[in-house]
Amino acid sequence: MPGVLGGWRNGADSHAVGPNQPRASCNSDPVMNDPLIAVWRASPANLAAHFAIRHRVFVNEQGALVFTDVDRWDADAQVVHVLAARGDSCAGTVRLYPLDAHGRWRGDRLAVLRQHRASLVGAQLVRFATATAAAQGGKLMEANVQLANVTFFERLGWCCDGNVYPYLGLPHQPMVFDLSKAGPLDWPGCPDSLTLDTPIEVNNELLCPA
Repeated sequence: MPGVLGGWRNGADSHAVGPNQPRASCNSDPVMNDPLIAVWRASPANLAAHFAIRHRVFVNEQGALVFTDVDRWDADAQVVHVLAARGDSCAGTVRLYPLDAHGRWRGDRLAVLRQHRASLVGAQLVRFATATAAAQGGKLMEANVQLANVTFFERLGWCCDGNVYPYLGLPHQPMVFDLSKAGPLDWPGCPDSLTLDTPIEVNNELLCPA
């Protein structure tokens, strides 16, 4: 869905692409940073915020999933749940996990709250995910990307890998990233105080972690 990540460089140049368009390059744009953005592996103390953001985007906004976006992977001990903040405000999430013993990883559940989509939060979440997988010996990361975000991922160095297909009722483009190209795992950790800008409704309950 357009807007889950927002565009590159304050919303510019983000558009849906067709399944037959050629992909000439997997080169990434120069790394861009925002000193206000922190990204870290969610701890038990702030995991609720991770799930709340996912619920807001995938259940409340998109309707791609009914009742919950939590699945069997969330209970897997190898899964890395990631949270991002801008300042002290929770801003976005991503999830990653190994698929096999040969270095293949998957990234999914990438979501950025609407008020942070014009920032670099989405890009930093993707870079954190690839850096984390690479640091754990990963060789390749795969993801199913909504069409409106294909250009965004290409500019982060990802390549299309196969044909567009429906996933959770929406067309997705399989993409891969060579983890030998991942940057260092070097991001500010969780802020001393952490809030959600607005309460998020999860299963008819308002969640607003302090």
